Amino acid sequence: MNRKESRRFPIRFDKWYGGLSSALLLPPGDSYVEVESGSEALPEADRVRVRMGWAFRAGFPRSAVVSAAITRSVPLSRGVHGWGDRWLVNGSGEGIVAIDLQPVQLGYVLGCPVRLRQLLVSVTEPIDLVAVLGTLPERPSRSGRE
Repeated sequence: MNRKESRRFPIRFDKWYGGLSSALLLPPGDSYVEVESGSEALPEADRVRVRMGWAFRAGFPRSAVVSAAITRSVPLSRGVHGWGDRWLVNGSGEGIVAIDLQPVQLGYVLGCPVRLRQLLVSVTEPIDLVAVLGTLPERPSRSGRE
């Protein structure tokens, strides 16, 4: 029997920002990227969910991820910031993964809808997140030929 599995990657927080965000009722424990895998029979059930407490949430099909890569940039800001359809969700300047999406997806900042073309997120295990997002399950070919 095939069953749904998920892997959760905590958002990375600098020690000082973890304390500050907890005081703002945005505890690190409520901040994560979760990759859910559907069954072989329902690969379209594969989903990615991103959450930073009450400040940010998004959910989109894993098939919308066109690339995921660790970035070299080190932002000075922490929290949830965006411009256009590019959003940064971080508790640290380290471990930032850039997730490019196509088509543009929907996220929510403070409950307001925003467009997501690129999501930059700091996680505790960036190499593993990139590997999981980059390993899409094989789909049967439409023609039936290899």
